[in-house]
Amino acid sequence: MNKSVLIKKYSGEYEAFDINKLINSLRRSRADEDIIQDIARKVQEQIEEGMTTKRIYQMAFKMLKAKSRVSASKYKLKKALMELGPTGFPFERFVGKLLTHEGFSTQVGVIVQGNCVQHEIDVIAQKDNNHYMIECKYHSDQGRVCNVKIPLYINSRFLDVEKNWERQKGHETKLHKGGVYTNTRFTSDAVQYGKCVGLLLTSWDYPMDNGLKDRIDKSGLHPLTAITTLTKAEKTKLLDRGLVLCKELHENPKVLEQVGVPKSRHKKILEDSRELCRIQ
Repeated sequence: MNKSVLIKKYSGEYEAFDINKLINSLRRSRADEDIIQDIARKVQEQIEEGMTTKRIYQMAFKMLKAKSRVSASKYKLKKALMELGPTGFPFERFVGKLLTHEGFSTQVGVIVQGNCVQHEIDVIAQKDNNHYMIECKYHSDQGRVCNVKIPLYINSRFLDVEKNWERQKGHETKLHKGGVYTNTRFTSDAVQYGKCVGLLLTSWDYPMDNGLKDRIDKSGLHPLTAITTLTKAEKTKLLDRGLVLCKELHENPKVLEQVGVPKSRHKKILEDSRELCRIQ
């Protein structure tokens, strides 16, 4: 395909289809390079003017799933984070689990007294002298991003909480920081403001090489919504029980039966989960 074909992004903008972008996104699946190149070539052959990036993803995902369910699970990580809904609470729990894995002691959904008013904080994380107040902004739509209003609002809440924290015994030497975690992206203004006031900002791909996608890959803490052998209804039932990680299925495999998953499918689900999350 020599001529440039315009495709429609989630934002509504159009850009020229770039096969290298597709190849790079497929490489996140850790599938064999031959499979990746074959899928990219087949997708490219089917690209049409005005096709959406969502449709392109669906085509690539279907082909990859036919080759390797676990590779398909890794490829759908961004979508799996979107499926931690419809409320934002499973995403808050997920962020808490990720920080716990990284050595923090965490509390999720805590009421905290500020200098002026009370605040419900999504995640409080502490390690050594670091004391973080983190707000989680979950979006079920990839086209939605966090604009500058979000860190502005979170920082004002943090400053109110920080004043009260600083008066508490043992907090004299602690480093207090506010933070925002989102499963989508920040606008450039949001990043600029966050840097300026010292907020910890974490999104799908920010900071570079240390965003959610990188930290999930390093830790193996994949959300259970990534498992392709679970139905949407089954995932919802597991989330409703407070589970968010495929790793947690191994810690409590009986929960599959409790939410009505037929026993004939348990082995395959747990095998996929084990390989996906590197559980030995």
